Amino acid sequence: MTAYDPVKRLIDLVVGGVALVVSAPLQAVVAILVRRKLGSPVLFRQPRPGKDGAIFEMAKFRTMLEVDETKGLVTDEQRMTKFGALLRSTSLDELPTLWHVVRGDMSLVGPRPLLVRYLDRYSPEQRRRHEVRPGVTGLAQVSGRNAITWDEKFAKDVEYVDNRALLLDLRIVWRTLVQVMKREGISADGEATMGEFQGVQHG
Repeated sequence: MTAYDPVKRLIDLVVGGVALVVSAPLQAVVAILVRRKLGSPVLFRQPRPGKDGAIFEMAKFRTMLEVDETKGLVTDEQRMTKFGALLRSTSLDELPTLWHVVRGDMSLVGPRPLLVRYLDRYSPEQRRRHEVRPGVTGLAQVSGRNAITWDEKFAKDVEYVDNRALLLDLRIVWRTLVQVMKREGISADGEATMGEFQGVQHG
């Protein structure tokens, strides 16, 4: 707990609440387009670990087709559509996460919430990313998003935990906007999104 944490939560409530209201018409349009192009459900829901590893159900707009082995739709790359890739590259798929910011599951800035199954794969140092609320955007995302390695990503997450402050958050938000406009770092090399984190390698 730092002196900035209560201020950060207040900022999340105010800015997240305003952003949620202002983006409501855009979210309605995106929801209609997702329904027409990808079908139901419109939202992709999945359990994710939050602060201290507490599990919450995160919702985003769907960007992929459902798994269908008969149609050859198995991997992320096969299931990703041009429309879904556009949503991801513009981060429009993340708009519903503003609700999680207001609720307190997430923060505007922090380490991205990853998969629950990764919890047992972290080293003690990597696990420190859960000392704060996960973010809609974070230091790792503006340092390369999915184009950097897992080790680099986790190092940036812990760096953020140790140095979180208002000025750093403002820099991350600004760099996020620039990165989204440039549509950089959306996927890892050879992957539609990001490869599986296999855990700390020993030996």
